[in-house]
Amino acid sequence: MSQKSKSGNAQPAIAIDGDVVRKIRQHARSSIKAEICGVLIGRDRPGKIEVQACIAGENAEEAGAHVTFTQETWGHIYQVKDKEFPDDRIVGWYHSHPGFGIFLSDHDAFIHKNFFASPGQVAWVFDPHSDEEGCFGWVSGQIERLSQVSVLDRRGGERVQENGRTESSMASAEIPFSVTTRDGAREFVRHSAAAADNEGTSGDSLMRLTTSVFSHLTVLLLGFLLAWYFFPKIEVVPVPVDPISGKPIPGYSMEPVPGNPGQQSADRGGSNQNPKPDANTKENNDRSK
Repeated sequence: MSQKSKSGNAQPAIAIDGDVVRKIRQHARSSIKAEICGVLIGRDRPGKIEVQACIAGENAEEAGAHVTFTQETWGHIYQVKDKEFPDDRIVGWYHSHPGFGIFLSDHDAFIHKNFFASPGQVAWVFDPHSDEEGCFGWVSGQIERLSQVSVLDRRGGERVQENGRTESSMASAEIPFSVTTRDGAREFVRHSAAAADNEGTSGDSLMRLTTSVFSHLTVLLLGFLLAWYFFPKIEVVPVPVDPISGKPIPGYSMEPVPGNPGQQSADRGGSNQNPKPDANTKENNDRSK
């Protein structure tokens, strides 16, 4: 059957197992600076491609901007496929774009046209830096980015038991894709309940940190106010200075004079101990004699 007659003008719908997506992401994150590759295993049905497993491309020629399937890589791929997936077929390939977005380069398009030319084969691209991903396939004989992509949870439909660990089951369950628009094509982004839990945990940690900081500041402020109120304060009284010499006046004392607490004594070299009598005092003394 020819490529055009099989694919028609409509995009094929892609259904990929959630475990396959997880393995692709783990493989890509193991090599942040160089591209990695592998093949997709599944079934090609009319109007729909099912991806059920993947095989990592070992011994591939990996570089920062391209990856190449070597003869050793293909030997490993077919050995694993014949052993583990004898009834399935290769429905495409995957590779990473570490840090430069989701697209097919000229080298990627060459690989897809020469090794995955069947209409039932797709190319999955994942960027481990931004966690973006996209799928490309054949539409009317041309390679286009596909919009009808869904991730399946193989454990979906399990009945919840009353004595089962429902919280853990919900944490690992997949939430359906949400659709966004990017460069004119729809992009599907997967979210999980575990990611939502992580976001909530991060918010709680920030709230606890903020509360702790304000509590410590409040304790420090209260301690400063209590110390200011209860501890004695030292008052510094300036000593009189001679304006001519600039030196402290000798004999000056801040102790109160006995009998007159409000008056301070100033001993200036004994000048106030024996004051000289004035003229009136002397005249009064003479009259009394």
